[in-house]
Amino acid sequence: MRQSRSGVIKAGLYIITLAIIVYVVVYMPTPYMINQPGTAEEIKPMVTIPAGDPEEEGTFMLTTVSVSYANIAMLATSRFQAHTEVVRKEPDRNEKEYATQQHYYMSSSQSNAIMAAYNLANVEYEVVPEYVFVVGLSKTFAPKGDFQSGDIISMVDGRPVERFEDLPELLQGKKSGDRVEVVLSRNGKEIRQQVELVEIGQDSALPKAGLGVSVGEVRKVMPTDKNKEVKFADTRIGGPSAGLMFTLEIYNQLTPGDLSKGYRIAGTGTISEDGTIGSIGGVQFKIVASHREKAEIFFVPEANYKDAKAKADEIGTTMKLIPVKHADEALQYLEALPVKTSSKS
Repeated sequence: MRQSRSGVIKAGLYIITLAIIVYVVVYMPTPYMINQPGTAEEIKPMVTIPAGDPEEEGTFMLTTVSVSYANIAMLATSRFQAHTEVVRKEPDRNEKEYATQQHYYMSSSQSNAIMAAYNLANVEYEVVPEYVFVVGLSKTFAPKGDFQSGDIISMVDGRPVERFEDLPELLQGKKSGDRVEVVLSRNGKEIRQQVELVEIGQDSALPKAGLGVSVGEVRKVMPTDKNKEVKFADTRIGGPSAGLMFTLEIYNQLTPGDLSKGYRIAGTGTISEDGTIGSIGGVQFKIVASHREKAEIFFVPEANYKDAKAKADEIGTTMKLIPVKHADEALQYLEALPVKTSSKS
């Protein structure tokens, strides 16, 4: 009887120990993230223009970095994996806030890419604000209401919030401790609440009051010709760095002929409305991802060229790196390219 009871105790201790080990190795959060090469994905299936020219014998590809919240097991194995980087997480940002922020960056990147392509193709358009939403919660000026990353702020004190500028205008003249009615939309459900304003900084000698959240604005770019409206398919990709490649794909569909000339063209870089290309992070991972997808040309922001070239030399790729500062430079390069004699089937 004692032996049987002892066996049960030992089995129980074994299960508890195993559960602790599994938790520590797999589930226990760490203050680290792991960056690795992500994907190089064709953009054409992501972009639809009713009157767009479908001719594209090659392909334009956006590139990504794979970002993972690391557990102990991942940290232990990362040192044995090529092209892997371990970095510390930002302490004031959780996974949901990070995902929302990346989605916001992608949305802004797409809007800027549409405007840049419209400007290059001489398409008239206007920008229409759609809604304002919560990106993250302040840790310095903690909000005193029920807010979550991704909430859409519909109204404040009975007045609609449609533009980024609406919020400070509606709160102008108020002070910390004042209460306002805030109407939110969360996962399609309306939430009404009285929110106490918090002090969010100093403007001269007068304190400024706010909700204690960072916000973003989603905008829609509307062309005068509705047949040239750009629509994007939903993707799980986030971040701002696909701007340049979106611009090239949109421009290719807006104009006659095949800008790709039959080549597999990858690249990266943020884009502004006027076509200026900005630097990005993790270019070395994008070089590896593009090489794996057999890209022949890679457009890289001039500021990132040195790091991109170092990684390209390290892996021995034959992919040609083209440094650019403006979308015009990428267009000029492509327009001067001879048509590839054997394009993809």
